[in-house]
Amino acid sequence: MSLAKEALQFLRTTQSGVLSTFSAKFPGYPFGSVAPFVLDHSGQPVILISSIAEHTQNIIANPKVSLLVFAGNDDLQASARLTIIGKVKQIGKEDIDLRTRYLRYLPQAASYFDMHDFNFYRIEIAQVRYIAGFGRMGWISREKLSGDGLSGNKLSDGNPVDNSQLAAQETSIIEHMNADHLHSLIAYSKHFHGINPEHAEMLGIDSDGFDAKVTISNGQTQILRFNFDQPIHDAQSARAALVSMSKAANP
Repeated sequence: MSLAKEALQFLRTTQSGVLSTFSAKFPGYPFGSVAPFVLDHSGQPVILISSIAEHTQNIIANPKVSLLVFAGNDDLQASARLTIIGKVKQIGKEDIDLRTRYLRYLPQAASYFDMHDFNFYRIEIAQVRYIAGFGRMGWISREKLSGDGLSGNKLSDGNPVDNSQLAAQETSIIEHMNADHLHSLIAYSKHFHGINPEHAEMLGIDSDGFDAKVTISNGQTQILRFNFDQPIHDAQSARAALVSMSKAANP
């Protein structure tokens, strides 16, 4: 597996990080803040922030930022971590598909949408520094991350992946899976992660795979990532990938 693909797979497993902006109040100094985020269908982080927040004022003055994401293990220096550098662009919150996707992952943010000063901002990736472990690290450009990371960014026929159709169909795919295929989500969890959950629900699906929130026996929940063998681009190809996984999980 290429370092770029591994980096994107790691990024897809995270929903929080440390956002660093250039301080407008204290010029020349970096300013760090916690930043929940959700990846959009282009693989770029989207954050929901208030116009009066310190980091938003910093972004207005200078849109260049970095976002550090890491695994929540005890020994952070021995664990994988990834730093994004890029520019932030306000995209508003009128995109219903993006809003629905964001709230599936971060439902606690629902009340923020009723506040006029909260808006979506996309971090447009320029470069990524990924540290997979000792001796395995490197800088990855946005082009490389998209090309090698998004399953080669090509379908089996050699054409580039177009994520717009999948983004529009995501909610209907998820509603169908959660209503009619709970048993499949539980089987996937058992086969691919060795977890036997009491309940499972799909949260999001993208060209490379999908995420499911599972409830385990002690009542705790966690999000599991499932990667596809081949990229998908619409509901039909998603169905084929999920059927293939069901065959693997139920031989």
